[in-house]
Amino acid sequence: MKRKQEGNCAVGIDLGTTYSCVAVWQEEHHRVEIIHNDQGNRTTPSFVAFTETQRLIGDAAKNQAAANPQNTVFDAKRLIGRKFSDPTVQDDILLWPFKVVAGVDDRPMIMVNYKDLEKKLYAEEVSSMVLTKMREIAETYLESKVKNAVVTVPAYFNDSQRKATIDAGVIAGLNVMRVMNEPIAAAVAYGLDKRTNFDGERNILVFDLGGGTFDVSLLTIKGNVFKVKATAGNTHLGGEDFDNRMVKYFVEEFNRKNKVDISGNPKALRRLRTACERAKRSLSFLVTATIEVDSLFQGIDFSSSINRAKFEEMNMDLFNDCMKIVGSCLMDAKMDKSRIDDVVLVGGSSRIPKVQQLLQEFFNGKELCKSINPDEAVAYGAAVQAAMLSVDIKNVPKLEPQNNLQLVLHNVPQLVLQDVTPLSLGISELGDIMNVMIARNTCIPINQTKPFVTTVDNQFSTLFKVYEGERTRASDNNLLASFTFSGIPPGPRGSHLSNVCFAIDENGILTVLANNNAAGISKAITITNHKDRLSSEEIKKLIQEAENYQIEDKKFLRKANTLNALDNYIYKMRTALKKEDIDTKLSSEEIEKIKSTIVVTTYLVDESNHVVEIDDLEHHLKELKTSMEHIIAKTI
Repeated sequence: MKRKQEGNCAVGIDLGTTYSCVAVWQEEHHRVEIIHNDQGNRTTPSFVAFTETQRLIGDAAKNQAAANPQNTVFDAKRLIGRKFSDPTVQDDILLWPFKVVAGVDDRPMIMVNYKDLEKKLYAEEVSSMVLTKMREIAETYLESKVKNAVVTVPAYFNDSQRKATIDAGVIAGLNVMRVMNEPIAAAVAYGLDKRTNFDGERNILVFDLGGGTFDVSLLTIKGNVFKVKATAGNTHLGGEDFDNRMVKYFVEEFNRKNKVDISGNPKALRRLRTACERAKRSLSFLVTATIEVDSLFQGIDFSSSINRAKFEEMNMDLFNDCMKIVGSCLMDAKMDKSRIDDVVLVGGSSRIPKVQQLLQEFFNGKELCKSINPDEAVAYGAAVQAAMLSVDIKNVPKLEPQNNLQLVLHNVPQLVLQDVTPLSLGISELGDIMNVMIARNTCIPINQTKPFVTTVDNQFSTLFKVYEGERTRASDNNLLASFTFSGIPPGPRGSHLSNVCFAIDENGILTVLANNNAAGISKAITITNHKDRLSSEEIKKLIQEAENYQIEDKKFLRKANTLNALDNYIYKMRTALKKEDIDTKLSSEEIEKIKSTIVVTTYLVDESNHVVEIDDLEHHLKELKTSMEHIIAKTI
């Protein structure tokens, strides 16, 4: 199959809390291809690990997590765009084996040891490493460079989290063409799959329960138009929380049986967590799952089991929370559940039988749509969006100069995607009242303008504070930015102050413009470098660090390959010496030369000898090929 793509390919990346996935639109086959990684898997663990010698990402990082828990980072998505003092962050810190500390402006920083040095990493930096891995997976498959990508985020990600995701993409060397909400990406996958099966308008509810986040979106598909009616969710609810409950349960059981508390031992907890994750997956198709960990702690083996009923009991409150959010989404959309035509399951945790049962009961026994792969649907939709936005590839989407995003795919009808803003946006008024400029679940992109008046006589300036959230009191919401608008002509209280315009683009990124035409003054702010986001200088520094990591990774691989080649030569030389007729084929001087070369080469490849530079190893390998090849050839 022809895979090499001309030009600069654009890919879709589902940057997940626990697993990530990358896909590309294959124009020659007119379909989306989910790209497998170097292990042959179509999803890659969102794990990054640091050792004394190298950095590992993906499967390699997760596979060594039990032996190196303090330096194996996962769940970085749960930190991205958040503050260290956030209660959810504090709760997670208690469960993670790696250390998280407060950085500048209360941003959480992850502490690891890398090559015997302590390093502090932003969540964006860790996420960028996962994105780098996904980019490399795509480049290997496509046999060309990948610079452009559509990256998906939970629909309920706030402004800060969306921008932090874009930062992660920049650090990874990607041009993030669009930040796409995960449910609408899944809806695109569903719509393209089911497009020929129905005519007219169809209401679908996307139930996206992943490893770390939960989203519900209600969309109406009419012809080629995908319109989001409402969205709701929780950015801190998913499979990881179910795993945490199981780990806590078995820690207590181990303590009860053996009078030993393992809650403070990171290695034991990591091994137990891996077993719990495996058991959780098994309970999706088995009634009972076993937990077996040899020598879990202090030489004590641990063997137990958990049935589906117990698993459901310990997580029932979380499952019920999911159903409440579904109800909230329907209420926001002002739509009765009887009008929902399809309930589409997305995310690995949507496979849990009790979740499916509760969801089916909520919709009065309606059959759930399981036709799309819940692990791959989001990446699938992102790849379609990436093709929509591409301009360098033949027969791919073309953008129309309209507010709504439109596309033309080769052999795919034109699509129109209409998304919504997940949270209300507004300005603080006198008395700390939230003046909502754009209500939640408003279709984007959008521009909304309102006039504001002075609150005191002869007011010459004012401080605008921009918030996002649903609370009546402005200060109870999330402060995005503030700016001073000055130069106002003097006048009595109630005079025209300014017109304020809130503009949200396709990525859900907000720009605020204040102007007073009479005075000829205006001020605009695109909320980019506020206190919860990395500064441009920090991003540049992290980009350089990312390049340094790649240099180190390549250097490590180069050294490992050279050591393997030297080890193979040792094997060849030892095999030659073991031959029965060696004395008739080689002179005594040649035999001694082989023996002495084996001693020297063995010293060089000894794992305990880390001081030998790569250049010296490669020089020695070159000398071996020059001086020994003809001697070994005589023994064949």
